[in-house]
Amino acid sequence: MSAEATLTASATAAPRTATVRVADARVHYDRAGSGPALVLVHGTGSGGSAVNWSRLLPRFTGERTVITPDLSGTERTEDGGGPLTVEGLAAQVIAVIEDADAGPVDLLGFSMGAPVSAAVAALRPDLVRRLVLVAGWAHTDSDEYLRNLFTLWKQLGTSDPAAFGRAVAMTGFSRGFLNAIGREQVELLIPNMPPTPGTLRHVDLDTRIDIRDLLPRIQAETLVIGCTRDITVPVENSRALHAAICGSRYAEIDAGHVAFFEKEDEFVRLVHEFVPVP
Repeated sequence: MSAEATLTASATAAPRTATVRVADARVHYDRAGSGPALVLVHGTGSGGSAVNWSRLLPRFTGERTVITPDLSGTERTEDGGGPLTVEGLAAQVIAVIEDADAGPVDLLGFSMGAPVSAAVAALRPDLVRRLVLVAGWAHTDSDEYLRNLFTLWKQLGTSDPAAFGRAVAMTGFSRGFLNAIGREQVELLIPNMPPTPGTLRHVDLDTRIDIRDLLPRIQAETLVIGCTRDITVPVENSRALHAAICGSRYAEIDAGHVAFFEKEDEFVRLVHEFVPVP
C-alpha cells in the first residue's frame, strides 16, 4: 500500500459529517458504517483522522458505526487557537459521542489520542464500554526521552519544516518497515505531517501530557497496545500505562509507532478480539 493510499478514504465507507460546538471550537466528526459505535481518536498532526484512519475504516465499518472526531489543532476544526489541554480535547470527544447519541461506545486512541481517550474514560465512565490505548503514554515532563523528542519537534517545526517531516517519519516507523517499502515510498511519507500551526499546537500539548491522576478512575475494560520498535513513544510507556490501569489487558505488536500501517492485519485482529460486536 503506498503512502498516498493512506490519505484516501474508502468510497464504501460513505462517511457522514457533522459538527458540534465545544467551548470556542466547532468540532467536525465523521460517521461511517452501521452497528455498535467505535470511536477512533487520532494522534498528533493537523491532518487528523484522515491521515490516521482512512486506510482502516473498511476493516471496521462492515459491522460497526465508526466515529472519527477531528480535534482542535486539525484542519477541519476551528477554535480560538489557544494552548491545548488533555481535558479540553477529552471534552470534545465527549461532546461528539453525546451529539452522535452513540454512548456507551468502544473508544480507541492512538498516540496523543491515547491519553485523551484515557481521560474520556476516567471523566465519563458512562460513555465508554471498552477502551483501547495504542502507543500512548501517561506523562512527559519526568521522561527525559519524551521531553527532549517533543522539544526537538517543536524547534524543527519552526526552524526547519523539511527536517521536521523527515524526523517525524523516521521516528514514526521502524527501520525494517522503511527499508521494506523503499526510498520512493519513504519520501512520500515525509509530507504526511507538515509542521502547521495546528500540528505544533499538538506537539506543544505532547510536551505537557500528565494523566497519572486520572488513570485510577478508569472503569472500562481496557486493552493497552505497545509497539516494540516504537522510537516516538518507547514501548516502556505502554507497559507503564498497563500497570497503572487496574485490570487492564496488554498486547504488543512488533512494529514502530504507527503499528496499524506496519502490521495492519495484526492490529485489526487485536481490536476485533477485544471489542467484539455484541
